[in-house]
Amino acid sequence: MTRSPLLLCPGLLNDAALWRHQLDCLADLADARVTDMTGADSLAALAARALAEAPPRFALAGLSMGGYLAFEIVRQAPGRVTRLALFDTTARPDAPEATQRRRDLIDIARRGGFSRIPPQLLAALLHPKHVDDPAIRGAALAMAERIGAEAFIAQQTAIMKRPDSRPGLAVIAVPTLVVCGRQDSLTPPAVMAEIADGIPGAHFVVVEDSGHLTPLEQPVATSALMRYWLQV
Repeated sequence: MTRSPLLLCPGLLNDAALWRHQLDCLADLADARVTDMTGADSLAALAARALAEAPPRFALAGLSMGGYLAFEIVRQAPGRVTRLALFDTTARPDAPEATQRRRDLIDIARRGGFSRIPPQLLAALLHPKHVDDPAIRGAALAMAERIGAEAFIAQQTAIMKRPDSRPGLAVIAVPTLVVCGRQDSLTPPAVMAEIADGIPGAHFVVVEDSGHLTPLEQPVATSALMRYWLQV
């Protein structure tokens, strides 16, 4: 059986561990690789590097910042993407108040306070019952530690500068899965429904008992959805 090339794009302060369950459970269907979300402070540069390293054609999945990157990859090379999955993300540009919060966090990180940031973010990122779950909380904090302050600053800079992806939704013409955690307070179901409504034929799924990190918080459900999506 030929496996489909699959490019996975993690979110802010996330790395391959976000997709660990999917990497294991979809190995029979997908030849998956995880994009490095560090080393550049613009989505355009991150996308260009990802495309340079990717197979000629591939399925593409992204969460949060990884969703912003997925939109940029589709803009740069629409003919190379065979199918698209978007998790807990938005097509909208950064709101002014969100940009200001990012600038405040960048300032804290530059002043040596990065270690305080990830624990503070968890309450917004995770379902309330997962904030103190040792496995989920530990995985999220370990990813953030591996990413580190310098890459965090670059990631926030890239996020702040992201374009409005809504005008391009209607021209996406590949099988598309849009997934949101029911308790995602950062990109709630109403925001993600906007993406699904804008992409012709997109399938929209709300996953129960999940916040913003659905592949980590509900790995079995995420892998099942992606298995279906890879075989559409």
